[in-house]
Amino acid sequence: MPDVFANTTQASPAVLEVIANTLELRATLPQYQAILRAYLSDITFPPNARVLEVGCGTGAVARFVARWPHVAEVVGTDPSPALLDKARTLSTGLPMLSFQEADGKALPFPANTFDVVVLHTVLTHVPGPEALLAEVFRVLRPQGSVGIGDGDFSTATVAIGDDDPLQTCVEAFVESFVHDPWLVRCVSALARGAGFTVSPLQSYGIVETLEPSLTPTWVDRGAEARLAAGHIGAELAAALKAEARRRAAEGTWFGYMAYASLIGRKPG
Repeated sequence: MPDVFANTTQASPAVLEVIANTLELRATLPQYQAILRAYLSDITFPPNARVLEVGCGTGAVARFVARWPHVAEVVGTDPSPALLDKARTLSTGLPMLSFQEADGKALPFPANTFDVVVLHTVLTHVPGPEALLAEVFRVLRPQGSVGIGDGDFSTATVAIGDDDPLQTCVEAFVESFVHDPWLVRCVSALARGAGFTVSPLQSYGIVETLEPSLTPTWVDRGAEARLAAGHIGAELAAALKAEARRRAAEGTWFGYMAYASLIGRKPG
């Protein structure tokens, strides 16, 4: 099953709503905010920094970056007009923040335009990430930095034992919403290949037990994907979702995924 994020311009309104809701939910999680804050802190933002976020979606990360010290302007790009409409609505009151429709592999900016580029949970969804990284290198000013943060989707799990049926939903979720679940294990080499000097990879994790909000959605989306593919029936899909809700209500839920980040610097 193809990654819906890889071609959001063709996604249905219902799928786009799921994507938008998930992006905004994820951005509210303290653990998720801590990851973003940690690797942004490793970037040197010059005074009056001009920042680009590629693949901004609803603009949750762009809004976060717009409030970062020394940032004067943030431009968010995304190929989805619907997600950009949502981003503009949610960014009211942040005049330093703007959005443009664009393919990350063909950015509509001159070379040497930005001080910092942020790629947050983007590269795992991009077929041929080398082309996107080449564009990021082009639009960065000499000595500019790219901050890359992404999930190691090969580690996504909700299993609490062998042969846990809910884990099959997570596998379906990853198949349907991620192009390359192994991307972060190759990202250092990809960034170096694009010309960047890179920092060591930093590791993080998102774990939910009591009052989970994000990781149970993996089961819902995975069950729906299996249902749509004809692999299971509606009754089983409903039962899998119900089991996830039962565990969450009874305090036996476990959901986890590793994340990683690196900082790339353009020589100059």
